[in-house]
Amino acid sequence: MRANSVGKESVEAINAYLAGFIDGDGSIMAVIERHKAKKFGWRVRIVLKITQKHQADVKFLLKMTVCGAISKNGETHDWKTRDQNEIKRLLNQISPYSRVKQNQVKIALKIIDTLVLTKADLIKVAKMADALSRYNVRSNNRRLNYVTKIQTLFSSND
Repeated sequence: MRANSVGKESVEAINAYLAGFIDGDGSIMAVIERHKAKKFGWRVRIVLKITQKHQADVKFLLKMTVCGAISKNGETHDWKTRDQNEIKRLLNQISPYSRVKQNQVKIALKIIDTLVLTKADLIKVAKMADALSRYNVRSNNRRLNYVTKIQTLFSSND
């Protein structure tokens, strides 16, 4: 990495910093949600989030990433984005620098890039969402995985 001697920030340094921040205090999650406009009534989306105790510790991310929003979550503050185009851009930027969440980055990008044209596509994306959720501690206690949730919507005659 090259550092600019006059104090200007390099793109590489920013991307590496963001990758480290996400690796340490961020989460890359897949969520399934009802969506009436979708062919099968459901969609799988990626959510990118960083949580810190103090608002100032995430507020600068608005400027750094040019996306997302800050919200208070109990005693902490979250920077979060659900915009799939922005998430794809950010994940592609941090991918070369991510270490801890490299597998999650790859799965999330596959989910975003997969077109859901058939029920099989939706189940494929749900399986990827389940694979991604296995990396997240809070998802370990989920009773019903995404594939099961989606498959129960389709009768065996469909």
